[in-house]
Amino acid sequence: MKSLFDAILKLENVDEVEKFFVDLCTLQELRILKERWEVCQLLNSGQFSYREISEKTGASTTTVTRVARFLKDEPFKGYRCVLDKIERESNGG
Repeated sequence: MKSLFDAILKLENVDEVEKFFVDLCTLQELRILKERWEVCQLLNSGQFSYREISEKTGASTTTVTRVARFLKDEPFKGYRCVLDKIERESNGG
């Protein structure tokens, strides 16, 4: 896994990331990743119930619950790390 993550860190812009992920993943895998990220962002907004998020994204309520668990309870904090960086950038910091 470390080799894959190191490779991702070598990418310098969105175009390179897109090309790499299109080569690396199937369309279905990319759709799943996109869906989970959308779920994460909607959960983070705090504006929608799990069912509403499921309806908006097409994700199952099981997926919404899983993403919510990783967003709030799991020790990895990967979602939180990225969300915080995006928030700081949008606030000029």
